[in-house]
Amino acid sequence: MAAPVTDPAVAPLIEHAALGDVTLGYVSRGQGPLVICLHGFPDTLDGFLPVLDALAAAGFRAVAPGMRGYLPSSRAISGRYRVEELAQDVVGLADALGADTFSIIGHDWGAVTAYAAANLAPQRVRRLVTAAVPHTAHFLRSPTLQQLRRSHYIFRFQLPGWAERRIPRDDFAWLRGLIRSWSPDWPYREADLARLLATMSDPARLKATIQYYRELPRGLASAQTRRLVFGTVAAPTRIIYGGRDGCIGSEMFPGQSAHFATPPDLCLIPDAGHFMQWEQPQRFAELAVEFLSR
Repeated sequence: MAAPVTDPAVAPLIEHAALGDVTLGYVSRGQGPLVICLHGFPDTLDGFLPVLDALAAAGFRAVAPGMRGYLPSSRAISGRYRVEELAQDVVGLADALGADTFSIIGHDWGAVTAYAAANLAPQRVRRLVTAAVPHTAHFLRSPTLQQLRRSHYIFRFQLPGWAERRIPRDDFAWLRGLIRSWSPDWPYREADLARLLATMSDPARLKATIQYYRELPRGLASAQTRRLVFGTVAAPTRIIYGGRDGCIGSEMFPGQSAHFATPPDLCLIPDAGHFMQWEQPQRFAELAVEFLSR
């Protein structure tokens, strides 16, 4: 099954859903059972455009929102970017779209959000496809020494003002270097980064994207957030990961079955990096569609 490739340089039609604390801008394709596609950091919904087309061709309604704070969505009125709010955004979007049940594809922070949303609404989430991030509890509790080194940026983001000063400097040189180190074989074009750099060029939005990292340790003081982050995921789950991922190493993915009601289906793409949906959209879409169609 070949996935049509939508060019991110061609602006897609953006629809909006007002959820109270935030207005989510999203792209929608097709009709059928709802699949919500969630991007991560540093990324935007544009990487999912080919996946939306493939899902629509397979008989799904595929929707990719900007995560709160990222264009084309608004910043949160409350200023909050905890996992709890991210999960509520997903359920709220499904409500706005009239879907009682839905599946989720989540990459990076979208994966963290997918696990949390599945625990927030276990009777409504049919299936999960997550990419590049194991179950959040496994990641937080069982990091290898190599992974701690890879995650150096997370510790830097905790420093007040560091990311806000460093990321925009020298035409986003640090951010571009991070992307290259995470996906060394992705020859991205400037058009691929256009929406991301527009988000990061706005100081308030840039701060919002970093708040995801800053609020994770703070949010764990909340019993509700701990339940969403550490809870056992009931939905059948396929986890896709890349053999050349410079962000989260392949050694982090085995050994996480205890965090799922049914052992997750692990799918390694040996020659893919972190941004696998950008690098290998057809392969990624095939793996997602095949699992969601079961």
